[in-house]
Amino acid sequence: MEPTHETQLIQIRPPKANGWLRALITGFILYIASTVLLFLTQNPNLFPTVVMIGSFLVPVTYVTFFYERRHLSTLSISTTLTSFIYGGILGVLAASLLEPIFVRSINITSVLSIGFIEEFAKILGVLLIARRFRHDLEMDGLILGAAAGMGFAALESTGYAFTSFLASGGSVSTTVVVTLVRGILSPVGHGTWTAIFASVLFRESKEGRFHINYKVVGAYVLVAVLHALWDGLPTIITDYLGPGPDVFIGQAIIGGIGLFILWRRWREAIRLQQQVTTPHPDVLAESAPTLEDENITLDGE
Repeated sequence: MEPTHETQLIQIRPPKANGWLRALITGFILYIASTVLLFLTQNPNLFPTVVMIGSFLVPVTYVTFFYERRHLSTLSISTTLTSFIYGGILGVLAASLLEPIFVRSINITSVLSIGFIEEFAKILGVLLIARRFRHDLEMDGLILGAAAGMGFAALESTGYAFTSFLASGGSVSTTVVVTLVRGILSPVGHGTWTAIFASVLFRESKEGRFHINYKVVGAYVLVAVLHALWDGLPTIITDYLGPGPDVFIGQAIIGGIGLFILWRRWREAIRLQQQVTTPHPDVLAESAPTLEDENITLDGE
């Protein structure tokens, strides 16, 4: 029996899986084990292992979570991994080159500049990968953006861990805490912002070419502002209200806004996929055999 349109959709729908949860649990166990061994043995060779696992665990889990929920997207795991690598490396290199040029001191204006610079830097890896295939599915942009953003977050966390190690005079405990905190907070940061921007960029593509319109520019400005608020809001709140829970509440609100917008983009991406793969009722009506067609066939016999 020839497969119908409905059975074809069922066949290409990726099965739901909990690989992200297994990756998180396995990685967390390895992180705890390596950290305990580091403190027990005082073996400096374990230090890079602890930092790498702590920096990459949550970003990899985050990307896996969205990849398993790609719905009808045919995006391959190798392409997603490439976006993770390209987005991380190109993003860090571009940000390291541009920030010293445009950021001279730390203030509200410079924090906003950092947001625009880093959101531009992270999308470079996605643009490089998208040259090799048709890029007009919002879901593909969302996944590739999440991968690029999380690649950037993982490498940035590794850099912060090394910086804190030097600044603390070689304190391993301080480095472990910095790595752990940045890992926990990473889902509401770089991965979410780049996923939002890339999803809109792909959605607005025309005939396989990127189309920069006010929606794309608006998405870029939105994520850059969210980025700037995430970086600068703690300082602003501390200056006016002093240190306290208000800082965490403010960042929780910014992070929640980003996740909510990303959830809306993901729901929209699923709806657009269904519109592409499901025939319009008028098309089904035109392709269905009519009574006149049946009569012609019978007369022909």
